[in-house]
Amino acid sequence: MSTAPQVATHTDPADQAHPAVGAATSLLDAYTPGDRFLATPGRTLLARGPGRDVPYDGRPLSARVDATLAAAVAAGQESPVVMGAVPFDHAAPAALSVPDSVRTAPPLASDPLIALPASAPAAGEWRIRQVPEPEVYGKGVASAVERMWRGEFSKVVLARTLELTSGSPLDLPAMLQRLARRDPAGYTFALPTGPGRTLIGASPELLVSRRGSRVVANPLAGSTPRSADLAEDVRRAATLLESVKDLHEHAVVVDAVHQALAPYCTELTVPPRPTLIRTATMWHLSTTVTGTLASPDASALELACALHPTPAVCGTPTPTARQVIAETEPFDRGFFTGMVGWGGADGDGEWVVTIRCADAEERTLRLYAGAGVVAASEPEAETAETAAKFRTFLTAVGAEL
Repeated sequence: MSTAPQVATHTDPADQAHPAVGAATSLLDAYTPGDRFLATPGRTLLARGPGRDVPYDGRPLSARVDATLAAAVAAGQESPVVMGAVPFDHAAPAALSVPDSVRTAPPLASDPLIALPASAPAAGEWRIRQVPEPEVYGKGVASAVERMWRGEFSKVVLARTLELTSGSPLDLPAMLQRLARRDPAGYTFALPTGPGRTLIGASPELLVSRRGSRVVANPLAGSTPRSADLAEDVRRAATLLESVKDLHEHAVVVDAVHQALAPYCTELTVPPRPTLIRTATMWHLSTTVTGTLASPDASALELACALHPTPAVCGTPTPTARQVIAETEPFDRGFFTGMVGWGGADGDGEWVVTIRCADAEERTLRLYAGAGVVAASEPEAETAETAAKFRTFLTAVGAEL
């Protein structure tokens, strides 16, 4: 039983050495709002300064990023990388830039100091507004299920949000510490998305990575909440592995990933059955898809754009699912269920599905959580799943539903 996806990543000489105690956690400790922080199972990155913003125009996103990286190389920058966030809507502006310099360290999970506990959230009152209310969300799930039984589509991912307002300014570095130390083997990020705005979170799901000719994707679909009771936790994990509903939902996503990557690869390996990964709050069905790239021209970001959005965050068929989402969700997803990550001028990189996250601005947090709805879904169960997924961030800020 795997506790974290095995991820192929770009490496540099600093990653080859025995990781120094404190090398990764020092970058975590150094984060201040406005910085770009990203920790993956392969590396930890921290960037400061404005850098070069990727322009928003009519060209494909990967072409705009390639041009920005090429300009950095032409200006004499050594090994530039792009970092940032891409929204759920392909047509919306991304928040990507090529920093002037990036500090890099081994992964957080390899640093013994990551085991030290983060400080507890400061006592304070949070005003919480659920959008939509659970009852309304449940009705949206029921309506989608009814339409699936009529044959209109086979899956849709429906999300809801929590709007949290604090009486004092947000302490983003403390939130990031708690997210990173709770799940150090995952993907933790804090990235500016606009003046005074930060996308912060801890995702368990790799969309795609590229290292040389090796490609890895790790779709997650089908999940159940963890339990504090060990026996019950094991029972839930075993039940998830045998759940017909969840196995079907997972298979749909894996097939879509296979079909999207196949044109780019000379070979692809897709395990016949999923395994499990766990976070502090959830069990997920997981499949690690590996492949060999046919051409070095296809960057990690180009592969990510070909995959995004997978049925794990949207549904199938994709155009219909997008329409159902627009009709049902009373908010703009923004960067939620988009992707965050990094990419190098050599085409290597890692792009992660933006889940277990929040938009932070001044004294307000907007949390997001979604559930995959299929014909066998029950509104109460899907509502409970979103509530469980909110726990990742609620714990980090000391709030409760």
